[in-house]
Amino acid sequence: MQNHAISVNGLYASYENNRVLTNISFILEKGSLAGIMGPNGAGKSTLLKAILGLLSTDEGEILLLNKKLEAVRKQISYVPQRSSVDWDFPISVFEVVLMGRYVHLGWLKRSSKTDKELAMKALEQVGMTAFKDRQIAELSGGQQQRVFLARALAQEAELYFLDEPFVGVDAATEQDFVAILKDLQNQNKTVVVVHHDLQTAPEYFTHLVLLNNRLIAAGETESVFTKTNLEATFGKRTALFEQIEHLKQQTGFPPDKTA
Repeated sequence: MQNHAISVNGLYASYENNRVLTNISFILEKGSLAGIMGPNGAGKSTLLKAILGLLSTDEGEILLLNKKLEAVRKQISYVPQRSSVDWDFPISVFEVVLMGRYVHLGWLKRSSKTDKELAMKALEQVGMTAFKDRQIAELSGGQQQRVFLARALAQEAELYFLDEPFVGVDAATEQDFVAILKDLQNQNKTVVVVHHDLQTAPEYFTHLVLLNNRLIAAGETESVFTKTNLEATFGKRTALFEQIEHLKQQTGFPPDKTA
C-alpha cells in the first residue's frame, strides 16, 4: 500500500460558475508539512475546500489516506480562515475546543472524562487554559486562532488542514503555531497550510504546492522553491525577488537548480 496522505488527480473546480482550478494533480506523502502558496485569486482556499468536500468539483479524483473522503472523515481536522467564523456565537473557549471530539462520539452521546481531558490538554498546548471559560467573542484575533488550533488538536486527527492560520496573529503566536505543526509532523501526521509569506516558506515547510489556477510545481521544498517556479507562480516582481535573493544569501535557499 502506497503511503500517500493526499492524492489529487485531474482536479477541476469552479466558484460561482468561474473556473478556478484547472487540471490539478499532485501527491503528498504521509508525514508532510506542506504549504499551499500562490497569488491572490490563485485558488488556494478553493483547493483546500475541494479536498475537504466543502466545494463541489467539476472533475477529478481526490483520495485521502488512499481512500475516499467519507471513509476517513473522522481523521481530518480543519482550521478555517478566521474571517469565515461567527465569533458572536455564545460559546465558551472550552466548548469550542471540546467540539473537536464530537466526530468520535456516537449519536447523542455526551462527552466523556477523556474527551474533556483531551480538550484541556489541547488548550494547554496553545497556551489558553486561563481563558477556558471566556466567550470566544471576548478574545483577540490571535487568541481566537489559538482556540481553533486547539480544537483541531483535540480531534487527534491524521490530516490537518489550515487556511491562512497566521493571518492577524503576532510573531510570537506564529512561531508557537509553527512549533506545534512541526511537532505534529514529527508524529507522522500530515499538515497542509495555506500560506502567503515566501520568506518563511523554506523554514516552515518540508513540501510546497505552488498554484496559480493551475499547478506550477509540487514536491519537496528544496526542489520546488526555485526562482523559475516562483516567477511562474507570482510573476516577475522586482521587490519580491530582491527579498528572495536576500533570503538565499542568508539561508542558501532557493537553490540555483530549477525544478
